Amino acid sequence: MSDSRTIQTAAVLGAGAMGAGIAQVAAQAGIRTRLYDIEESLARDGMAKIEAMLEKGVQKGKVTAERKAEVLALLEPVWNLECAVSGVDLVIEAAPEKLSLKQDIFKRVAAIVSPEALIATNTSSLSVTELATVVPNPERFLGLHFFNPPPLMKLLEVVRGEKTSKQVLERALELSERMGKSPIVVKDAPGFASSRLGVTLGLEAIRMVEEGVASAADIDTAMELGYRHPMGPLKLTDMIGLDVRLHISEYLAETLDDVRFKAPALMRQMVAEGHLGRKSGRGFYDWSSGHPEPFND
Repeated sequence: MSDSRTIQTAAVLGAGAMGAGIAQVAAQAGIRTRLYDIEESLARDGMAKIEAMLEKGVQKGKVTAERKAEVLALLEPVWNLECAVSGVDLVIEAAPEKLSLKQDIFKRVAAIVSPEALIATNTSSLSVTELATVVPNPERFLGLHFFNPPPLMKLLEVVRGEKTSKQVLERALELSERMGKSPIVVKDAPGFASSRLGVTLGLEAIRMVEEGVASAADIDTAMELGYRHPMGPLKLTDMIGLDVRLHISEYLAETLDDVRFKAPALMRQMVAEGHLGRKSGRGFYDWSSGHPEPFND
């Protein structure tokens, strides 16, 4: 396989908040990037997210108008999978956290891309090794777990599957640095390092709200000021999405056979009621204004 510096083209599959952010990061690294989703409107919405993020940087004086134009010129919205991945050097999947869905995507991708192309998943909890079973040459498959929002978060969790080659791992580490990230390497274990620890803290914070120990805002303040966390666990849960965290907790509880990851009743209730956090406008905070506001009740 060729060196990571030869990666000139990439496809990001999924134009939601994470996928759009990952595509932006790739373009900022000088990689011509196709942002794919199943419908034209979704792909174009992802591009709009990127443009808005870059414009915010321009308004804050952190990005020049010229730099914004350079990055956007390297991006292309695509809604045909074959067009998205044909001839690319790197594919990064950022679809919802469903094993069967992701494996179906990788089967289709593997039938199109070059045997030399790197294939990566942005999964935050699913087994990289199991995802790789549907891909010929699984040694070129690995996890690249970005954090939300990808353009701002420095951490990149590089997950080595059982068959990921040393050479591919090295390429991924070099690529992550090219993207301006600080990579960590973890083995393919349920929840990896970040999700396992983050979900544990988030679930306990939800139980504390459920038990009336303190308000969501006060619990978050305790972790932000007492432990120097940049964001409290409940605000972070709102940012990620309660439905996403519920799915991860259920997966960890099952695969690790550990009651520590059993979802609290309050979490299940909120998801059932559609209170998913920022994306629904309401979670542990009121997001109707676009910013988290504590509830008075």
